[in-house]
Amino acid sequence: MSPTLVQYDAPGWGVGEIWLERGVVVHSELPRPRRVSPRAARGAGGSAAARTLGANLVSRLQGFFAGDAEELRGVRLTAFDGFDGACIQALRRVRRGQVVTYGELAALAGHAGAARAAGTFCGRCALSPFVPTHRVVGSAGIGSYGSLGVDYKRRLLALEGVSF
Repeated sequence: MSPTLVQYDAPGWGVGEIWLERGVVVHSELPRPRRVSPRAARGAGGSAAARTLGANLVSRLQGFFAGDAEELRGVRLTAFDGFDGACIQALRRVRRGQVVTYGELAALAGHAGAARAAGTFCGRCALSPFVPTHRVVGSAGIGSYGSLGVDYKRRLLALEGVSF
């Protein structure tokens, strides 16, 4: 079975994507300026269950990007093991409105002293915002946020009442 693509519009943010397979999010792209594909918006090609799950996730994501106090921890994600799996589990326990440093994330994941590795994990994690990498900051400031940039990260944190 191949993954089902579901695109969603987050007003003021752009269009995001979720890839679902067997009831699990396997990939997520944060919203950015682009157009919604009519087929992808319907979850074309997916099962009825995937379309239903996609519609539920779209509603939750739209609420999240509108500033609702939406927690996305309960969403089922593809499994990772090792360091990445430990970081995912640790970061999903960081609550809305809280931040941790890269070093603190590494320690929470059971790998004290691996701040750089935690930063690498955050930079390549393709499951945001279900894995809230925007809640990880540098010890001396906000830190980076990949191709979306620091201003995008600030906006995400501001949704949760955190200013940087």
